[in-house]
Amino acid sequence: MQSPLKIFSGTGSLQLTQQICDRYGCQPGKINLQRFSDGEIQTTYEESIRGNMVFLVQSTYGPAENFMELLLMIDAARRASANKIVAVLPYYGYARQDRKDRPRVAIGSKLVANMLTAAGADRVITMDLHAPQIQGYFDIPVDHLDSSAVFIPYITGLKLENLTFAAPDVGATNRIREIASYFNAEMVICDKHRKRANEIASMVVIGDVTGKDIVIIDDICDTAGTLAKSAALLKEKGARSVRALVTHPVLSGKAYENIGNSVLEELVVCNTIPLKPGAPDKVKVLSVADLFAVAIRNANENKSINNLFIHSQMRNK
Repeated sequence: MQSPLKIFSGTGSLQLTQQICDRYGCQPGKINLQRFSDGEIQTTYEESIRGNMVFLVQSTYGPAENFMELLLMIDAARRASANKIVAVLPYYGYARQDRKDRPRVAIGSKLVANMLTAAGADRVITMDLHAPQIQGYFDIPVDHLDSSAVFIPYITGLKLENLTFAAPDVGATNRIREIASYFNAEMVICDKHRKRANEIASMVVIGDVTGKDIVIIDDICDTAGTLAKSAALLKEKGARSVRALVTHPVLSGKAYENIGNSVLEELVVCNTIPLKPGAPDKVKVLSVADLFAVAIRNANENKSINNLFIHSQMRNK
């Protein structure tokens, strides 16, 4: 017999959770997330969840506080006898720390996976991990959603004449190639060399962009310095227009200033992370609520989520 479903939100995803519930046809569950004067978090469910399928929605940006809050939500749900606990992380913090690329560093994304599992999560639903292989860090099921499901209709609506896709680095080539194939469009690569995190030492464009309408697609925009530099270089190489579609708008530091002063036509982001106040007019937001609502419904009903992915859309073109 199918367990009753309830959806709860952490403080980091209140608006998105409400949108997901609106699409699903339910109300967010009642939960009290109290903070003591020293910042310590206490989690209390204000309704029974015994025997329920519980979905806990929380993006772990500003990762320490939101992540700790999510762990406590999972632990409280387990101790309240929830039947199944699904951690829904629209944005998975620490995903950029996915390997030991130099001596004596932590692999943060693996540690996060371990902690979610140890807290009592039975399943994880997330979107556009910085490195898809992070799914392999879990010994529980992971549904890894793809923002292409919301980006493709948006790009189609732009009706760009000389559409060309740009991979922000060599590592993103496979993903960009799949989207370019969907549109039968060309692609180029912005090959960059980093001096350190958030700082580019050099960058070159591999491919011809003369007269092209360039769409850069990436998973994370942090300070937007790399994005602004990529756009400027593409324009210098002869691109007619440059815009970017990015899943997770971390947008820290001088990001808004960098975007506002850039040659980008627009920066389109998803609402996996709520925007801070003061965003430039160039920033537009697409909602992923429908995508997560379908994933939650199908997980609850033990149905496939295959039709949410680009390869399924390509077969149905």
